[in-house]
Amino acid sequence: MKIWVDADACPVVIREILFRAAARTETQLTLVANQALQTPASPFIRSVQVAGGFDVADNEIVQRVQSGDLVITSDIPLAAEVIEKGALALNPRGELYTRENIRSRLNMRDFLDTLRASGIQTGGSAAMSASDKQRFANQLDKILGKAARKE
Repeated sequence: MKIWVDADACPVVIREILFRAAARTETQLTLVANQALQTPASPFIRSVQVAGGFDVADNEIVQRVQSGDLVITSDIPLAAEVIEKGALALNPRGELYTRENIRSRLNMRDFLDTLRASGIQTGGSAAMSASDKQRFANQLDKILGKAARKE
């Protein structure tokens, strides 16, 4: 299993959790962003800088991800694409996107986009809480543990 991170929108605190987990489990972690990112010196951690532009980082992840890999993203369309390729998708708040729930998440996203386009304020996401961070770390540990047992 490799971990791919849609890093442009990934909170720093989540990246730090990922860095520790990658080093601890010796799992290849790649951050993909349209800007240069600082990463710790580790043979398991790297970053890929892509050109700026709409969905460029997402497209790079979709091209590189393989079945069984894990993608960290809050981008629901990206999550849907990697699930179709047989990968796992986890958002930074610890919600695992699955074949069973991704369609409803896409529908809700599209509905909110329609509301915003018509001028209705839908508000943004709440600030990342300590329980969000803990939920993410727990879900990540569960996924990495399951992957280790398969090896």
